[in-house]
Amino acid sequence: MASNRSRRLRKKLRVDEFQELGFDVHWTFEDSVSEEQIDQLVDKFIDEVIEARKLGFHGGGHKSWEGIVATQKLGKCSDDDRNAVLAFWQAQPASNVEVTELYDLWWD
Repeated sequence: MASNRSRRLRKKLRVDEFQELGFDVHWTFEDSVSEEQIDQLVDKFIDEVIEARKLGFHGGGHKSWEGIVATQKLGKCSDDDRNAVLAFWQAQPASNVEVTELYDLWWD
């Protein structure tokens, strides 16, 4: 990246200190999980992991879910955020839990 870019341009391009890192997540609920339990588990995920860490989750599904995790404000997710999401879903009645590496949300 050019070192002579103005702060305004760096912000507009979402580079350097304005870069945003996030990650993808995927999981599948086991067949024994009811509709009501799915709602409860997703609500618990949002409350205990996403909101608690000031993250945002955009995604959806039914038995198989996928989505993207990013910060609520301009910023970068961390490996701790990835590990918290992974640990949460590994402790639930879910399989095929996958969390990608961090990537640039605007340029990757």
